[in-house]
Amino acid sequence: MTENGRPPYPHVYQVNVSDGGVPKRPVLEAVIAKTGVEGDRQQNLKVHGGPDRAVCLYSQELIERLQDEGHSIEAGSSGENLTLAGLEWEKLKLGDRLRVGPQVQVEIMSYTSPCDKNAQWFRDRDYKRVSQKVNPGWSRLYAKVLREGMVRPGDEVTVEAG
Repeated sequence: MTENGRPPYPHVYQVNVSDGGVPKRPVLEAVIAKTGVEGDRQQNLKVHGGPDRAVCLYSQELIERLQDEGHSIEAGSSGENLTLAGLEWEKLKLGDRLRVGPQVQVEIMSYTSPCDKNAQWFRDRDYKRVSQKVNPGWSRLYAKVLREGMVRPGDEVTVEAG
């Protein structure tokens, strides 16, 4: 473990689910299926979910930087299923594949569009702070599931360039 109590390698910081909407709450483990994270549901299936948006990913380091700016965002509050730590988030690109734990593999398919339901976590309700168009490198990511399996906090994450 590093001095902040985290593993010294890229890893799953938190696994998050909800019965619809935000925030998503942490769970000890979850099955990642091609249809999404078991136990998780989205309110608006026109813009969330589906095979190319089965899993939403975000960076714990970016969340901490947003907190340093005075935003009340926390892991899971912006709707991500997997909060990841130790990755160079700004270097991830569409088509990159991530191996998550011993079983799961996902492919980054798109940047998420920030939703006004997330405004509550942002100072001055500035939820566009995490817009790829406005602030490249700060967006959450949608991923397609290539290989299903169980994930848990602490699972190692490796990037396989697309």
